[in-house]
Amino acid sequence: QVQLVESGGGLVQTGGSLRLSCAASGLTFSRYVVGWFRQAPGKEREFVARIRWSRVLSYQDYADSVKGRFTISGENAKNTVYLQMNSLKAEDTAVYYCALGSRLTTNFQEYDYWGQGTQVTVSS
Repeated sequence: QVQLVESGGGLVQTGGSLRLSCAASGLTFSRYVVGWFRQAPGKEREFVARIRWSRVLSYQDYADSVKGRFTISGENAKNTVYLQMNSLKAEDTAVYYCALGSRLTTNFQEYDYWGQGTQVTVSS
């Protein structure tokens, strides 16, 4: 049974940092694309970052709104992916989800497995 568990969310002030974790069981991360998405109240779920491993190195990609502030990384041995979020802004407030898919896409509808989400609140 595939299970994804996010953690690390919380309340932080503008300009602060948080690190989210996504731990997987029931499968091997390195065989999938792992994406982070977020959803604010009244808004559609949006792409934040994604990572895919190859034999030589990993590929990372970010939404323009977080580029330069967020970093996605992973530890294959722990089957865990992280999202380091720095210089947080009020508009980063949302529920953050990790997801697994087989295609390198930013479309959340094409991801197959989802975690339960973790709340990130940035206060100004």
